[in-house]
Amino acid sequence: MSCPHCGLAAEFHSHREHTSLSLVGPIPYRRCYYLCRTCGKGLFPFDHEAGMTPRHLTPGLERVATLAGAVADSFEKGAELLAEMAGVKLSEATVERTAEDAGHRLADAVAAGRTLGPPVDWPWHKDYEGKTCAYVELDATGVRQQAPGGGVADGRMANVGMVCNPCPEWPWPDEKAGPMQARYLSGLYPLEDFAPLLRAPAGRVGMDRADRWIGLSDGGSGLEGRLRENFPRVEAIILDFFHPAEKLTGLSRLLHPDSEEAAEEQAREWRHLLKGEGGAVLAAVLSEWEWPRRRGLREAAEEIIGYLENNAHRMEYPEYLAKGWCIGSGGVESACKTVVGQRLKLAGMRWGEDGSHSVCHLRALYRSEKGQWEAFWARDFSPN
Repeated sequence: MSCPHCGLAAEFHSHREHTSLSLVGPIPYRRCYYLCRTCGKGLFPFDHEAGMTPRHLTPGLERVATLAGAVADSFEKGAELLAEMAGVKLSEATVERTAEDAGHRLADAVAAGRTLGPPVDWPWHKDYEGKTCAYVELDATGVRQQAPGGGVADGRMANVGMVCNPCPEWPWPDEKAGPMQARYLSGLYPLEDFAPLLRAPAGRVGMDRADRWIGLSDGGSGLEGRLRENFPRVEAIILDFFHPAEKLTGLSRLLHPDSEEAAEEQAREWRHLLKGEGGAVLAAVLSEWEWPRRRGLREAAEEIIGYLENNAHRMEYPEYLAKGWCIGSGGVESACKTVVGQRLKLAGMRWGEDGSHSVCHLRALYRSEKGQWEAFWARDFSPN
């Protein structure tokens, strides 16, 4: 047998007893031990072939422990969940290290351009001009970090990207309405390194065969440029309607601090105008508004007016809607919350860089369309 460390021959040495932990309890067994006399290192081929982890877990238990660590509020809660649901007692540290090891394995595959499962052709929905449309979205959210030794460190931005096929409000008669298909990616990458990684999953779902490519973002610095650089067929970069709508709601509450009903009515009016006339028109309307003399209100209004003016070219909502394009309903913003926020941004949490990077990958995989999580555990990777 070839030694994985030096490549020379390793010889059978002996049979050795071992016990691994599984979903049905400890499993004792004997396996062959090989020793390389050149480099002095030994190996157990059976453990490798059976997929045993360095912490002596079977593949089935590794998968469940990773899921518990990725979806629970904390690794401690993940260990409790594992004990409650499967009757397996693992320490918090074992759940943490198991999940992070799996996340690193996934991150390495993503960085290498590998994808999961066979290629598929998504049934891209058509716009009102009869053109099939594929959507690609980018956003980022901050994750608090902890320095080695427990000290506070500067936060890092976790990028979140998705390739998706949202169902239009009025699908064509030959199309089936249904939930949005989506594949997510997330990690602590520089934006210039992250955006190209979306090309592999996009190609895997047949994005090249869509007639139109449409980008959605929150308008953050650099996002539009990276989308156009990596997806050159993108016809428009749309500012996800959720973001200006949220800002308008905040402004309306400042305008009507004593009446939630009046604030919501005003926000609804502004949102309707934004959707019907676009960002430039709404900015002009707000510029002429007679704002009450109230501390901070005028400054907040001017900030939003500037936001609308700077993003007017991404807020041609009447044109987008007339073509039947999705203007967003917080899809990628929701991804930031469900992929990153609900696990990595809870009260009091601080992360090491490696841990947050790996868990971002696991969360993105778990939130992706059905079949992606299963393909990862089946080791069903394919080169792009």
